[in-house]
Amino acid sequence: MRVVKINKVYTKTGDNGETCLIGGEKLRKSHPRIEAVGAVDELNSLVGLVRCFNRQKTASERRDKLEIILRAIQQRLFDIGCILAARDNVANLPALTQANVLWLEEVIDCMNEELPPLDSFILPGGSPVNAFLHQSRTVCRRAEREICRLAETERVDPLILAYVNRLSDAFFVFGRWVAATLGEDEHLWQPAGGDAPDWRWKR
Repeated sequence: MRVVKINKVYTKTGDNGETCLIGGEKLRKSHPRIEAVGAVDELNSLVGLVRCFNRQKTASERRDKLEIILRAIQQRLFDIGCILAARDNVANLPALTQANVLWLEEVIDCMNEELPPLDSFILPGGSPVNAFLHQSRTVCRRAEREICRLAETERVDPLILAYVNRLSDAFFVFGRWVAATLGEDEHLWQPAGGDAPDWRWKR
């Protein structure tokens, strides 16, 4: 399926603050549809960072399985961005299916089975894969909000909202899973734990 053909990187057509949807319709770059597309694109870039750092880890079956999962998610995010960047009257677009949502739920459940119960919230960070997974989670939530904002005024495929909602949960579980199975560090929230008394470097 060929959706786009790129011959030239810059066109100068966006210099006045407008951009084109697939199909040629022009919108302001501040339009909720463009905001949603941009948030999904940003999320996809972050998943790419997770993959880069994951591949630097010691080779293992779990590392390689996470790479396969993240690669599939990146493909699906590009599908979603493509769908959001077009109106319903555009033909030959990739389609999201209920099977895509169910696949993500199966991945979440499979990883979650290997995790102990959580008795505290998690502080984002610890090590690169964990940190970028948590950042992916927060950007995914923002993408979901942008898509919801678009859905308030225009039709949005409900499967997109379902998939993106599950995806933010997936990134949370992924962060815990890499800490438990791939040797990533994880820091837990200590409510009202107080400030560090030994922060000074001069005595």
